Amino acid sequence: MKLQFKEQAFQLEAVDSVADLFEGQRELNEIIKIESELFGSYHLNAPIKLGRETLLKRVQKTQIKHKLTPSEALSLERFDDRDSYNFSIEMETGTGKTYTYIRTIMELNKRYGWLKFIIVVPSIAIREGVAKSFETMSEHFRLHYGKSPKSFIYDSSNIVAIKDFATSPDIEVMIINSQAFNARGKDARRIHMAQESMAYQVPMDVIAMTRPIVIIDEPQSVEGKQTKKNLKDFKPLFTLRYSATHKDKHDMLYRLDAMDAYNQQLVKKIAVKSIAQTNLMGTSGYLYLQALIPQAQGAPKARIEFEQKTKSGIKRTTKLVSAPFDLYQASGELTSYQGMVLQDFDARPWSNSIQVGLTKRLGVGEVMGDIAELDLRRLQIRETIKTHLQKEAMLYQRGIKVLSLFFIDQVAHYKAYDDNHQALNGDYATIFEEEYDKQVSRYLREHKQEPNGYYRYLERYQEARLVHAGYFSIDKVKKSDKTIFVDYKKKSEKGKDSSDKDAYDLIMRDKERLLSFDEPVRFIFSHSALKEGWDNPNVFQICTLKTSHAETRKRQEIGRGMRLCVNQNGNRQDASLLGESKVHDINKLTVIANESYDSFARSLQAELREVLKDKAYKLDSKFLSGKTLTNANGEQLIMDEELAEQVLTQLKMQGYLDKEGFLTETYYSEKEAGQLFFDSSLAGFEEAMADLMEKVSQHMPVENANQADFAFKDEVNDAKLEAFKDLWQTINKKSVYRVHLDEDKLIGDAVKAINNHLHIQPLIYSVQETEVTKLEKEGLKSELTSQSEERMTLPHITERYDLLARLSQETDLTRQTLARILTQISPSKFEKFKDNPEDFIRQTASLINEQKAISIVQNIEYKLTGNSYDSERFYQTTERAKFPEYDKNVLKAECSIYNYIKVDSNTEKDFQRDLETSSAVKVYAKLPSWFHINTPFGNYNPDWAIAFHKGSVKHIYFIAETKGSSKETDLRAKEKNKIDCARAHFKKLQAAGYLEATCHYDVVSSFSELMAKASD
Repeated sequence: MKLQFKEQAFQLEAVDSVADLFEGQRELNEIIKIESELFGSYHLNAPIKLGRETLLKRVQKTQIKHKLTPSEALSLERFDDRDSYNFSIEMETGTGKTYTYIRTIMELNKRYGWLKFIIVVPSIAIREGVAKSFETMSEHFRLHYGKSPKSFIYDSSNIVAIKDFATSPDIEVMIINSQAFNARGKDARRIHMAQESMAYQVPMDVIAMTRPIVIIDEPQSVEGKQTKKNLKDFKPLFTLRYSATHKDKHDMLYRLDAMDAYNQQLVKKIAVKSIAQTNLMGTSGYLYLQALIPQAQGAPKARIEFEQKTKSGIKRTTKLVSAPFDLYQASGELTSYQGMVLQDFDARPWSNSIQVGLTKRLGVGEVMGDIAELDLRRLQIRETIKTHLQKEAMLYQRGIKVLSLFFIDQVAHYKAYDDNHQALNGDYATIFEEEYDKQVSRYLREHKQEPNGYYRYLERYQEARLVHAGYFSIDKVKKSDKTIFVDYKKKSEKGKDSSDKDAYDLIMRDKERLLSFDEPVRFIFSHSALKEGWDNPNVFQICTLKTSHAETRKRQEIGRGMRLCVNQNGNRQDASLLGESKVHDINKLTVIANESYDSFARSLQAELREVLKDKAYKLDSKFLSGKTLTNANGEQLIMDEELAEQVLTQLKMQGYLDKEGFLTETYYSEKEAGQLFFDSSLAGFEEAMADLMEKVSQHMPVENANQADFAFKDEVNDAKLEAFKDLWQTINKKSVYRVHLDEDKLIGDAVKAINNHLHIQPLIYSVQETEVTKLEKEGLKSELTSQSEERMTLPHITERYDLLARLSQETDLTRQTLARILTQISPSKFEKFKDNPEDFIRQTASLINEQKAISIVQNIEYKLTGNSYDSERFYQTTERAKFPEYDKNVLKAECSIYNYIKVDSNTEKDFQRDLETSSAVKVYAKLPSWFHINTPFGNYNPDWAIAFHKGSVKHIYFIAETKGSSKETDLRAKEKNKIDCARAHFKKLQAAGYLEATCHYDVVSSFSELMAKASD
């Protein structure tokens, strides 16, 4: 196969962010040379002609363009009386960082004639990957630029190559790992020593004379204290640093971070399959819940592994079982399983567990009992192979080869050596081959009657030893009482398995062969050698067979598999090829982790927050105040403090922000549906506001791969949807609202409510006196002689409270408004603050919010936007509406526009049953979440829309909200407020002539109540 390379806009932006800086630099028609009697002509990079101030302005312009903080001064050093600048480019792993800086090399040569480049890398793995990239991209760049760069890997044994680097008139790139000029060994020192082969010149001096442009790949791993010092020996023209995780960012020119990459669908989606140990009941009985399997009828079944007594001893067995299942009986009455009956198999995503015994639950992916670490590793390896085969069966027909990567803790766990120094399988390799044989044999047995192309492929590579290989940069081999180190990339040690060198070449140097179906290796084992720099687009599973340490970051590990995959033609499976909706269906990286899903997801998000800490994570008035919004016409709106507070309040009322200012799930769902709603004060600037909110939209979904697969998806009943359209046309109108609050009235109502209903319980402490009555063997015996309660006085504690700030946080009112309320309430009520500050704040905020809600509902006014919801969205929604067949809250539907209905309560279940059986009902719909009415209290989604047969009722169209009780006193305040706003919305529809008198909206608790109100 041959990898194909596309021009991608974000990569070209990163290239231009560097190349545009030097605009005006004279293009060189003649190469700058220095004549030498020894070597002939040296070809050098021309010096930068632009002044420091000019370059600073260019840098700041670039930074502003890419929404980066402008530099106040340039990061630079001085060499030979000239400035040498330092620039940084941040690109998330998997987005083509290497392609970007090689293209930057070509662009700098094209525009300014610069020829000499050095790429500094932190490891052998990255060095080999970069060298391979130059090879595979050579033809691509030749097509675009009419030439391609010459590259070579620095080798201390071939020091004369530096002479060719200096004297060549072509684009020359030297790739060097930092140890080659930074370590203290003899080989590392050669670059700093005069060499006879170079007419006794010092190689580093020759390099420095060319004024090379230095590119540092992964600088956070390169630039230790000594390396930083030695890098100056190159005397670079300027330095470019490329990484996803910079420590020292210097002058940042371009940034494509983790969230940008995910949101633009440039990397894979992440799923986690966890294998976590739990200590349920303190038993030694081993039990592993591998999966919950949905059934067409009834409850799901569980695939479990447990111990069983046999004639040859105790062995572990795997079974698919139904509830209830008595482990004690099934195990042959092993005492460790006494009382362990498995029941209540619940595969719903929020549960995904079974009951073990009387009181404990075991989740999918959890293992309990007396289990050794090697047993846990076996489970991880098994699940990796299983997940691999499932993914492979799906993608083989698309021509996509699937790879899995194992990170291990010790090389010896994968490969060991006998006394004759011959390679043997370590524990992990042995387990892998055992589990692979079982999984593949099972698949071939189950699919024997339907052998397709994938079946034949799997049959072809059925032998486990063919399909795995390991790369470890340096291995230890025991010889007698001596340990030697073998470097696979240089040569194979005599007596060693030559496959070590073959594995190195395959994994590190021959990416195209590794991606081909003709190459049997699909499972790769590695230690720390592949922790960064190496990646492969078709890694779909990463398994961590080791204990995580602080230095091994999750982003570092998953980065090896984040690149979008390619097919056998080398074509990248991205949005331009698949369409946006399918990118993450195909491109999903599953991490098989040795910790729970929750733990993994939290840790990953914490790392993202740490890396993105200079981005805003929450919206507050400080963040919004002073921001400038620019609309499509170029008009600008500057948000002052008052407007910032107003917008912030509105966003919280919409449910887009929680109390701390972080974006909520409501925000993300509304954003996905294209239904974000903003305050009327932002009219014309809604899109700009959405862009601003993207700065806090740091949300990387991590899917839980332990959850059971869904058994079927909902579908639209076309005939019923056609019958529903008349009703739909009356209710599908969108509206916005405006609230005219009378601040004086609100303040007056709040003052009255506080004076009448604020009742603070003072803090009381108990005083007890006891008297020693006698001394006994057990100790002193005492007797309570008196007990009293006293009121706690807090004369100074209230000074620690910023009362206005706390109330503002709870009510979303300004400090000024709250100050007016507090100064007008009864002094005796305000004195209660000292009795119990926290209770005072809680109650006062609640009373103010009640009055604010009443005022909003009384003064809300809806205006129709002229836009409507498109009925085509019913079809789009069903692509996401997938349900497990066993879910008791998913009901079959015949009279609805959907063939299944998901209900949320027994009230809704009974209501839907009656809708299905009533002869009066023509068609109904459980309204999807994307159909909603904007309210100041968050989006409101009515439950049902029902069309009756003409003549059966007075109101043939009905929009219903089903609650356990329709009495207003029984509804929660927020629910009631939303419902009252909905009444105002539908009233506006009726006034505008869209909603006929035959259509009615109300709250009902049962179908009989619905019929009564529809007939009234």
